Amino acid sequence: MLREETVFGPIRSRRLGSSLGINLLPVRGKLCNFDCIYCECGWNRDGRDDTALPSVEDVRSALERKLLQVRADGIPVDSITFSGDGEPTLHPRFPEIIDAVLALRDRLCPGAKVSVLSNATLVWKPAVREALRKVDNPILKIDAPTDALAARINRPAPGYDLRRTVEALKLFEGDFILQTMFLSGPEFDSSAPEVLEGWRDLVRELRPRAVMAYTLDRPAPAEGLRPFTTAQIEAFVQPLRDEGFAISVFGK
Repeated sequence: MLREETVFGPIRSRRLGSSLGINLLPVRGKLCNFDCIYCECGWNRDGRDDTALPSVEDVRSALERKLLQVRADGIPVDSITFSGDGEPTLHPRFPEIIDAVLALRDRLCPGAKVSVLSNATLVWKPAVREALRKVDNPILKIDAPTDALAARINRPAPGYDLRRTVEALKLFEGDFILQTMFLSGPEFDSSAPEVLEGWRDLVRELRPRAVMAYTLDRPAPAEGLRPFTTAQIEAFVQPLRDEGFAISVFGK
């Protein structure tokens, strides 16, 4: 499911409420340095028809129009969310776009949070990290606790280094939201002991202010993937809850 607008919605998000989406990637293509087996946008190879990225002004003007429209229509917006056809921090002017969006939010929709859904692969870059630290909800993904396991679920581009990502996330000093997909399939099972125990250890190391544990909710490109129920995910995260971590669960 590829988005055909730079600014879209509002849509009802099970995690963020009434969410106005911002797509910094091509409107008729996909651009990501992960190729996740569960991605609702499909495989990277199927989304190469368009490579044009919106400019800072494209994003600013599209968001301004949309915010004025929803305000006139009396539609509430809980979150202005960077989520689109790939990884938003790949946009070369991501920090400038964050500043423009925050300024518009403050002027036209001050009650909304600004959220970024990111795979966290570029948080080692100071400019990207500092931009993410400005938003209300930097929602940063880790699905697997080792490079070998990440290769099965996230299929990252060459050069991915989970430890580098973890060390950069520590610089947030806990002020971020960790998101993790829980699923089972032929090549990856989140409930496997090596995955689950390793993931819990990463949560303990990073100590995020909140964790979002979720499962499949839309069609995935890989075959044979199965979601977990809410009760199953609750059991996976209970040891961390017992230690005081704030964890929200979104199961089937």
